[in-house]
Amino acid sequence: MTEPTRPIRVLLADDETMIRHGVRLILRHADGIDVVAEAQDGRQAVELAAVHRPDVALVDVRMPVCDGLAAIAPLLALDPAPRVVMLTTFGDEANVIRALREGATGFLLKDEGPQELISAIRAAAAGDAVLSPGVTGAVIARMLRGGDPEAAEAARADDRIARLTAREREVLAMLGEGLSNQEIAGRLGIGVGTVKTHVGAILEKTGSASRVQAALLAHRTGLTS
Repeated sequence: MTEPTRPIRVLLADDETMIRHGVRLILRHADGIDVVAEAQDGRQAVELAAVHRPDVALVDVRMPVCDGLAAIAPLLALDPAPRVVMLTTFGDEANVIRALREGATGFLLKDEGPQELISAIRAAAAGDAVLSPGVTGAVIARMLRGGDPEAAEAARADDRIARLTAREREVLAMLGEGLSNQEIAGRLGIGVGTVKTHVGAILEKTGSASRVQAALLAHRTGLTS
């Protein structure tokens, strides 16, 4: 007899009560997702995450006491560490880039629809990148015009891509499209385990700390338009 799948445990961190209330109402009707804790600042988010052990932490970028950016590192230092998805507003590209460098799984606009929110949580729990289409393009543009403090590394981007095999470049391009491991496997006609192996090799060879950073590299080098 197959064991039932454990619900995805979610922590919400936002200083706006109405935002937390709205997200909680959406997730209440989503199969296999449980909101286990709510925090109103980053420090409380870390404290509650240590107790409730969420799989995914939805964290607002801007909060009092301790903002979302400062909370990323201590959240990722927990054992087990949750996947951290930043909640942001359009035009906050600089903070999004900082969040990605800190190791966030991705970012989601606050005004995304209910299905996008649910899909993002499931993708994050599965280890996939969460790239909100509404802000990805703006982040890429900022990086390309030098808005990223690490933009000096852009000149070496092609060298990093050159280390990849042809198949790994294919997979990287699909990461740039925001595809999940399962979607990549279906498109290429290979197993999900093989995709995971390719993703691991891509991260190592390109020096990317996360799938999100790898996806941004795909855009920066033209693998993904």
